[in-house]
Order: sequence, then C-alpha cells, then structure tokens
Amino acid sequence: MQLTDFDFPFDPSLVAVRPVEPRDHARLLVMNRSTGGLEHHYVCDLPRLLRAGDLLVVNDTKVLPARVPAKKRRTGGPVELLFVKDRGCGVWDVLVKGRLRPGDIIDITHETQATVLERSAAGTTVKLDSRLPAVELFRTVGLMPLPPYIKRAPTKDDREWYQTVFAAAEGAIAAPTAGLHFTPQLLETLPQHQISLGRLTLHVGVGTFKPVTVDHIEEHRMAGEYVEVKGELVETIQRTKAAGGRVVAVGTTVVRALETAAIDGTLKPFRGETSLFITPGFRFHVIDALLTNFHLPRTTLLMLVSAVAGLERLRHAYEEAVSTRYRFYSYGDAMAIL
Repeated sequence: MQLTDFDFPFDPSLVAVRPVEPRDHARLLVMNRSTGGLEHHYVCDLPRLLRAGDLLVVNDTKVLPARVPAKKRRTGGPVELLFVKDRGCGVWDVLVKGRLRPGDIIDITHETQATVLERSAAGTTVKLDSRLPAVELFRTVGLMPLPPYIKRAPTKDDREWYQTVFAAAEGAIAAPTAGLHFTPQLLETLPQHQISLGRLTLHVGVGTFKPVTVDHIEEHRMAGEYVEVKGELVETIQRTKAAGGRVVAVGTTVVRALETAAIDGTLKPFRGETSLFITPGFRFHVIDALLTNFHLPRTTLLMLVSAVAGLERLRHAYEEAVSTRYRFYSYGDAMAIL
C-alpha cells in the first residue's frame, strides 16, 4: 500500500490541547464493524454500548516525566533530552531538542550530567551521571513528554491529565491515549453491565510514533517496545471467548500486545519486545473490537485502525468526525469500532 493512502481528513483547529472534564464526557464516534454505520455518543455511554460478557483490556503502563531540560556545558545553550530507553549502566537512548555532538557534556542539575556518546542519523546515546536513580531524577526535574502537536509547554496538571487511571508499571514515554478517557466512576459501572476488565503492559516508546517515511508502507520497520501479557489475562480471554463475549482493546497498544502474544495463531503468555506492524489485511486472532482516539495522518496508528475498521470506512468516519468537530489526538475525543 502507498503512504498517500493514509492522507486522511484533518483540520488543525481540532487538535485538543487540554482534555475535557470529566474525562469520560469526551465524545465517542461509534462505528459498527460489520456495516460501517456511525452513531454519536459519549465515552460514559460505553458500558451500555457493549454487551454483557464483554472484556475490556487496558494498558497499565505509566508515563515517565522523562522530558528533561538542561544546558550544554560548552556554550551554556539550552537543550532538552527525552530519555527513551535504558541500555543499562547509565547509558540511555534519547531524543534531543538542540544541537549536540559526541563528547558534549550536558548539565541537568549542579550535580547531574550526561555525556553524549553517539550522535548520528540512527539516534543519540548518552551516559547519565546522577546520584539519584534515573526514574527519581525524572520525577524531580522532568516534564511530561507531551506530543509535539500540543503547542504549549507541559504544566503540573499534565502529570495527572497525561496518565491513565490504570497507570502502574513505569516505563512509557507517551500515554496509551484511549485509556485517558476512563474515570473511576466509569469503571464502577462496568460490573453493573457484566463487563470485565483485564490488564497488560506495553511501554509506549519510539516504535509507536516513529514516522513512516517510505512510499510503500510494507517497507517500514517498527522499533521494539516492551510487552507483558500475563497468563491470568490469557485465561480470562479464553473464558470470555468460550462464553461468547468479545475482547475489546482499549487502544492500539493493546491490539499490538495481544496480537503479538498470538502471532502464531494461539494466544499465550508473552514477555519481551514487539515490533509488530499491523496494516490493512492483517489477520486478527484475539481482538474483536477497539476503542481508540483520532490519529495523525500517515502514522502506524492510523494504519492499525484501518486494519480493524477497513480503510474506506475509516476514511468516511474521519470525514464525519471533522465535519462534526470532534476533538483530535491525545487529549481529544474517541472512536469505538464495535
């Protein structure tokens, strides 16, 4: 398929820079997966839109405030590091905002520095010298790594806004945004509708957001991201399907985690990295339905949702979302393909 196939309708004025409150009052565009029919609801309506016996599966990853402002010792100029992946022994892969070269020393605090080990088209690696563990350093001086399309600086509110109510396992550099719509009040209503909840972990990293730069999307390669699907969840999914219930993935990360764990056709516990790239034509073995946000054109996220909904049906849904002024992206509204 061509990258241009994923030039979906979009209006920059629809990008949400703050979430609605309460979070479950975001709008919800519901697509019938069988017919492509569309209905307009709110996320708080989700329990009554699902069926008794359905299983919602969420991602319990926790976003690290790993966006760290600093200064170059050589010039005193500002630089910003986003700590992406711990390579061990203080060595980290980072994304950089600012000019750096190998050997540069970056002052984060008066007693914390990082030295640039490698700087190339393949990426940037630094050696962190800190008396605090890295995660504690991030909590002390770091900012939440909001996506670049949110055109404002992170605030203290983002430490709550950009974290799901399920967040438990630290390790993500971005939120699994479909989960941001859930509130304690919404979760309390699920048992009343005989809907269960399961959890897995996928630490959202560069793989999810790596731009697709090739004309033929089949040539794109995803960067690896850590996944853990436990045996307890596998058993719950097996019971759900045996009883006729559906597995409803809350977000694209859940889809990738579950389908990775069932890559040979049988769902099994899984712990390791996934670089699974889901595009139209993919054969799903686990998920039956999907709750997701509205995504950027030409992204792997949009390609995955197209695989669930169908490319032209999803294009029509986005046309409807734009024309009816749905809010887009991480802090925006949601879509359910049921």
